[in-house]
Amino acid sequence: MSVFVDITPDDPVVAAPPARKWRARLTRAALPLLSLLVFFAVWQLVAVSGIWNQTFVPSPGTVWRAFVDISSTHDGVRGYAGYLLWEHLYMTLRRVFAGVVIGVALGVLLGLVMGSISWVRSVLEPWLTFLRALPPLAYFFLLVIWLGIDEAPKITLLALAALPPAAVATTAAVLAAPVGLQEAARALGASRGEVIRDVVVPSALPETFTGIRLAVGMAYSSVVAAELFNGIPGVGGLVKDASNYNNTPVVLVGIFAIGISGLLIDGLLRAIERRSVPWRGKI
Repeated sequence: MSVFVDITPDDPVVAAPPARKWRARLTRAALPLLSLLVFFAVWQLVAVSGIWNQTFVPSPGTVWRAFVDISSTHDGVRGYAGYLLWEHLYMTLRRVFAGVVIGVALGVLLGLVMGSISWVRSVLEPWLTFLRALPPLAYFFLLVIWLGIDEAPKITLLALAALPPAAVATTAAVLAAPVGLQEAARALGASRGEVIRDVVVPSALPETFTGIRLAVGMAYSSVVAAELFNGIPGVGGLVKDASNYNNTPVVLVGIFAIGISGLLIDGLLRAIERRSVPWRGKI
């Protein structure tokens, strides 16, 4: 005996996949929000418990008041050290942007060369590993001696921090480019430059974007070191100056400003990656 089931467009079985998709999206949005609420709740409980002095663990309300104070003019005082928070953040982002652009451009170019020419890779790879192993503070003071205390050592430090991840990721991506596709392109008459442009670069782009994201992260992790000298205006300089006076709320405001802006920039890079490399994970 045959059983026929009539499924109309309004049938819940047909509507279920879109409903599941919306539930998945809501879950993805709700989980970070829930973790944020839990974080602030635990922070408030620790702050009011008296385990640590308020100087070391201020409450969220105290940090919020510090944020408002730094972001506005109050009692004749403009922000922190004469600059509003957005001005500090703007200077830091400008330095990070300049350093990342220089470091990533050199790193990607170096990675393409190292991945394509074996003897160049043999010569430069130890130096890249050496530079990548050095903490920024290890050579920042040397940069200050060489370049002074203005913008040059800061941007140079950030560029040196961003260069190795971009170079290493690009080198690995070029080496992993499909050999079969390269040979097929050569068999069809493509020159070495055309093979690199049409086969190697597109296949390397996904990993190169990963290297760029890592490079931005390295630059951000080095920004406080970069702004140790003459870093005001700048969030790193703000954090360093406030720490000299045990001004923990201002330090936390600076840390949150760096972290949140870093999250936004990483999200922007991921969006650019999705548009620029739509074939990632599909081939």
